[in-house]
Amino acid sequence: MEIKMVDLQTQYLHIKKEIDEAIAKVIDSTAFINGPVVKEFQENLANYVGCKHVITCGNGTDALQISLMALGLQPGDEVITTPFTFIATAEVAGLLGFKPVFVDVHPDTFNIDASKIEAAITPRTKAIVPVHLFGQCADMSEILRIARKHALPVVEDACQAIGATIDGKMAGTMGDIGCTSFFPSKNLGCYGDGGAIFTNDDALATRLRGIANHGSFVKYHHDMIGVNSRLDSIQAAILNVKLRHLDEFTAARQKAAETYNRLLADCDWVSTPAVAPFTTHVYHQYTLRLREDIDRARVIEKLKALGIPAMIYYPVPLHLQKAFVSSGFREGDFPVAEKLSRTVLSLPMHTELDEKQQEFIVESLKSTSKSC
Repeated sequence: MEIKMVDLQTQYLHIKKEIDEAIAKVIDSTAFINGPVVKEFQENLANYVGCKHVITCGNGTDALQISLMALGLQPGDEVITTPFTFIATAEVAGLLGFKPVFVDVHPDTFNIDASKIEAAITPRTKAIVPVHLFGQCADMSEILRIARKHALPVVEDACQAIGATIDGKMAGTMGDIGCTSFFPSKNLGCYGDGGAIFTNDDALATRLRGIANHGSFVKYHHDMIGVNSRLDSIQAAILNVKLRHLDEFTAARQKAAETYNRLLADCDWVSTPAVAPFTTHVYHQYTLRLREDIDRARVIEKLKALGIPAMIYYPVPLHLQKAFVSSGFREGDFPVAEKLSRTVLSLPMHTELDEKQQEFIVESLKSTSKSC
């Protein structure tokens, strides 16, 4: 039995005819950059998520960078975010000369602890960037309340949570700007790199488009310093196909998560993913917390020997990364994020998992406890 962390090959085979036809149409058209299929995808995605403007770009990191550039922040301005996520969220702030200010996360949902945000706000704070980690939304109601109180823009990092909702509103559409990634393993992934930015603000949308196009609104006229970041037509065509299947992909992930939860219900040394009461969860990852006395490295080693991949997202919180050593962070600054980095373990999660595979994964995981 072959088990993959993410099975893109089998997913492709299920929609091969649609994908191949879509790619062939782009090749026949030779409209490889900013072709009509890109505009079509932007419109389709805007309709799906329920926002006025979708600006596609090169990847999720570019989406975050372009969004922060559009806010007009100055070097030294502070951006509040989470220390427990992929580095891109804080990386782009540092790249632009801003100061990432971390706020610890909730121990159950892994998302930024909204109750701790206000204490981190200073006169230099200019934006809040919550991350919707692993597939469920952060507490946007409380985050937006705080942001409005302090007149701060909110940029949602929804790169792992496309399709997740709060009261019918989709991740990435509740703040001033939202960002997503189309990295192949994402819930809506292309076959290369890609990303998108969401906003309901007309003026922001114009600025975002200009920044993503070398700061240009009229060809060869450049009103601001920008970047070159775009989604190519072949990737847009692939995403148009996969967007039509996104709801069924989400349902498959949710069903797999329910199966894992049931199979692990009697395992007292793991905690299955908690879902906050205000959000849906689309399970970009299925991430467990191991009891602290369990040797995680040994668990991973034994699973690997049985042909089962497992991953750690994320083994080092951002405030302890070498990239941020000059910021003066120390071990103990964000204890919840640090504990999670020591205890989390992600099991295979994708649209093609079947119950037989999951039974084998869980039986194998339980067997590791005898020696760990």
